Amino acid sequence: MPKIAVVLFNLGGPDSPEAVQPFLFNLFNDPAIIDVPKPIRWLLAHFISRRRAPIARGIYAHLGGKSPLLELTKAQADALEDKLGEPNDSADEYRVFIAMRYWHPMSTETARAVKDFEPDEIVLLTLYPQYSTTTTGSSLWAWQQAAAREGLYAPTFAPCCYATHDGLVNAHAALIGETLQQNNLKDSARILFSAHGLPKKVIAGGDPYQWQVEQTAAAVARALSDSPGNSTNDWAVCYQSRVGPLEWIGPSIEQELARAAQDSVPVVVVPIAFVSEHSETLVELDIEFKKLADKLGVPGNCRVPALGVHEMFIGGLARIVSQARRKNAALEPAEDWVQCRQDFACCPRGRPL
Repeated sequence: MPKIAVVLFNLGGPDSPEAVQPFLFNLFNDPAIIDVPKPIRWLLAHFISRRRAPIARGIYAHLGGKSPLLELTKAQADALEDKLGEPNDSADEYRVFIAMRYWHPMSTETARAVKDFEPDEIVLLTLYPQYSTTTTGSSLWAWQQAAAREGLYAPTFAPCCYATHDGLVNAHAALIGETLQQNNLKDSARILFSAHGLPKKVIAGGDPYQWQVEQTAAAVARALSDSPGNSTNDWAVCYQSRVGPLEWIGPSIEQELARAAQDSVPVVVVPIAFVSEHSETLVELDIEFKKLADKLGVPGNCRVPALGVHEMFIGGLARIVSQARRKNAALEPAEDWVQCRQDFACCPRGRPL
């Protein structure tokens, strides 16, 4: 019976108020986040993490002093393992592991656990549907370092992105449709697809993230238009979570909320690049931006849940795992659509459309 290890990657989050500052240090000490020489980055990470820790603790105080991301990712891992283990023509044994980028369990811990499992194959699956050097790229780099240290050399396959995979798109469309119906907003709301932002210089350097986010939003809008009773002519992509002095991609969600207030239309906010609930959805979207929408006079504001363990999403992840193994390639998109343009120099599989 072939043994297949599937490693789910996510950002991670502090598990206590005391963990907030070291979590932030790990984040800002990542060369994919601050691209400067190592000694300077180490000093900057210490400075920024000390300065931001009190603010971050205030954010996590709304969530009981810690991030819920590990528990929610465990639920996704369990659901995926169950789905992969459903009766089929294969006798493969699947085990799903979790590797967080900036807090425990991190890649080194997970690589040891995977090695103890003695897998015949490994599939690396990030919970970032859209590829970025700052997320998928960073996670896979950390895994490669950890796997090499542990002597883990089983054949390894890694879908680099799945931004318009049918499981992702249809799960988003289903949840949006339910939210529109529950709030009686089918024909009147503006849908705001909100994603975590990035500095413009990252995109200018060839990172495909913004383009892939726009591809996801357009695919979800098409899926909604194909479903009875939904109108999706009014939608926009926007970005949140800006920090630091650099110029970031836009428009920002603040700008889109102001435009909705000016146009006097309610908004339905969709976390289009977050597949799990965490501080950016539960605090930033549900508390901070809801207050801003009310202050601006947006006539209605509701938020679509993150995908979590939605059946369509988990089923899609299971198909991605199977497809990655069939492709027998070290790093490929999850489906043939995402042939990043040549000007996306940071895309690991970039080639002409």
